[in-house]
Amino acid sequence: MDLVVMALVLFAALAVCLDIGYRLGARRVRTTPNAHEGFGAIEGAVFGLFGLLLSLSFFGAATRLDARRQLMVRETNAIADAYMRVDLLPSTAQPEVRHLFREYLDARLSISQDTDEAVAESELRHAAKLQHAIWSRAVSANHDGAPGAALLLTAVNQMAAIEEEQAIAMQTHLPLLVFYLLVASALLSALVAGFGMARGTRNWLSIFVYASIVTLTLYVMIDMEFPRQGLIRIGAADRSMSELRDSIQ
Repeated sequence: MDLVVMALVLFAALAVCLDIGYRLGARRVRTTPNAHEGFGAIEGAVFGLFGLLLSLSFFGAATRLDARRQLMVRETNAIADAYMRVDLLPSTAQPEVRHLFREYLDARLSISQDTDEAVAESELRHAAKLQHAIWSRAVSANHDGAPGAALLLTAVNQMAAIEEEQAIAMQTHLPLLVFYLLVASALLSALVAGFGMARGTRNWLSIFVYASIVTLTLYVMIDMEFPRQGLIRIGAADRSMSELRDSIQ
């Protein structure tokens, strides 16, 4: 589902829960004048647990986003290091290996920038084949006695290891069960907040502010989990790989 649509649905659900909570509270007050007596403890517990869950989820999303940035920078540096060691191969083998590196970088850029998971998986398989081809050329040069082939093999091995870390990081997100629990906690807290509002008159500004701030916080958290699908981008890390690709035209 599109993140903007998801945010709008969540905002509407929060506003409805606030209104339902207010109606229930107002009805309770009409029949029981001291209906809110002792309610503060329950209110504090619900908001405390929701705040704790939200802060941990937000921190986890921010940590994973930073890890993805760092891995992309490391991967770019590893590819650049391996590409420079192509100079150590025999001159007859260099053009083909350089071409494979250019195709490999194109595939890695497509994987990191494409929001379509099916396309990304296809490019991931293509990148793996290209990486294997580079490795095969380096192994062949090493068998032929090229003095710098061993150094290239070491660099390609490091490049492959970081690529594997990157692939795992791209698939690591907030567990779905925790996400559902977070949304359920947000809706429950809206019911509790609406019930508490029944102590006075209904305040539509408070309803709008509460629903907006919770929705925006969850939106930013989900956007960090899935960068490039919303407003958040891995800008500097993307540029480093794009600049590397431009430098080896």
